[in-house]
Amino acid sequence: MAWKTLDDMDLAGKRVLVRVDINVPVEDGQVTDTTRIDRIVPTIKDILSAGGLPILLAHFGRPKGKYVPEMSLRVTLPALEAALGQPVTFVERPDPAELAALPAGTVVLVENTRFAAGEEANDPGMAQFLASLGDVYCNDAFSAAHRAHASTEGVARLLPACAGRLMQAELSALEAALSNPKRPVGAVVGGAKVSTKIALLENLVTRLDLLVIGGGMANTFLAAQGAKLGASLQEPDFIDTAKAIMDRAEEEGCRLLLPVDGLVARAFEAGAEHEVIALSANTVLADDQMVLDAGPQSIKAVTEAFGKLKTLIWNGPLGAFEIAPFNQATNAAAADAARQTKAGTLISVAGGGDTVAALNQAGVAEDFTYISTAGGAFLEWMEGKELPGVAVLSE
Repeated sequence: MAWKTLDDMDLAGKRVLVRVDINVPVEDGQVTDTTRIDRIVPTIKDILSAGGLPILLAHFGRPKGKYVPEMSLRVTLPALEAALGQPVTFVERPDPAELAALPAGTVVLVENTRFAAGEEANDPGMAQFLASLGDVYCNDAFSAAHRAHASTEGVARLLPACAGRLMQAELSALEAALSNPKRPVGAVVGGAKVSTKIALLENLVTRLDLLVIGGGMANTFLAAQGAKLGASLQEPDFIDTAKAIMDRAEEEGCRLLLPVDGLVARAFEAGAEHEVIALSANTVLADDQMVLDAGPQSIKAVTEAFGKLKTLIWNGPLGAFEIAPFNQATNAAAADAARQTKAGTLISVAGGGDTVAALNQAGVAEDFTYISTAGGAFLEWMEGKELPGVAVLSE
């Protein structure tokens, strides 16, 4: 897919509408995690260096088309100014003439786009208004690109449009991982429920050489093979779905790797007494036993499989990573992927909320080739869906 970047645009003396994602966590009026703010700094700096005037468009929370004081973007100003090292002009009601009169070097933050009812409806009138505020449109919010909103899709049709540095990095990483990967290519898909990742699994088995399934999802697949897993998290209503995915994987030549042993406990709590039990179609656990992590033989199988890959995509943990000792499989597999990435033998791309938290906890996030914080957009891309905010950039 071809799209323009900032390097393709003439920005000198231009007002540049930049769609960003600074929907950051806030407690007691303070931003508690500046990751999303930090990641947009290169785009803003490059626009300023090229003589452009960045006008930032963003959402915050879910105000549903109404003014909600506690969802004002004003709360992000101190963190944004600290990240940029300069003042930022906050505008509640943007006026095209006033923005055009601002001096070079100014950075503008416009109030929450979702305060306007026309934003989420992708109202043509709102898109026209937003277009009147700028000369060029730059989308740097891949995390919002799966939404066809006025500030992500509508306005992009009305102005010369390009991807910002963060969007460019996201798209390049994802294309390298899934659209045109170095093979063999594999994926780790973990987490609690098969039901939330059906489309993802159905797409991946047609495109991968290896699919590692972990977490509570793996229990449903083992149950589909005949295992009786007691109190383990599993979804009986999706056993047929798991069977269909296993059949499709076999048809497509995608190796499906499930746990062959697990850490089994009777309490879901840190430090709970546990034992390692072999897992197979013949496994029968007591009614109060539950599988909370993959075991040592499973970890060995996963890391050996990683050693044969050139590209790895990671979405979801392999066990209950939030509590020790049930974080062992996630930590060990992540450490191995990170080691191979650092050695230059593996391209590793990861994304999704739990995934980022798990890799951070394992202390290896910085060693992966790319970590996406995009959440829903990352998953929809992996599912093979067209993202409106991306598609419009290539039209």
